Amino acid sequence: MLVAFSVAPSGREAAGDSLHDAVAAAVRVVRESGLPNSTDSMFTTLEGEWDEVFDVIKRATEAVGAYGTRVSLVLKADIRPGRTGELEGKVQRLEEALNRQQDSPGPAGR
Repeated sequence: MLVAFSVAPSGREAAGDSLHDAVAAAVRVVRESGLPNSTDSMFTTLEGEWDEVFDVIKRATEAVGAYGTRVSLVLKADIRPGRTGELEGKVQRLEEALNRQQDSPGPAGR
């Protein structure tokens, strides 16, 4: 399964709106897990089995909890039993489709 998640603290007493230290704490947990992962400007995506993925997300959320009195967690999952390598595989198939469309007109170009 792939799970994209975003976690952020709130209820902080410190001034400013930067969350980079809290996000860094969460990403450190993810990277140390050893699971395939990717982080972009909005989400971190993990690949693995239910229990291992959600254990990492729980620990990342707890790490962010040190930066505020509340934590917001957003999750999106793609559950495909028996599939692995989808973190890169889905993107590769998208790029292949884009290349095919570039080489031949799609429905709008007919």
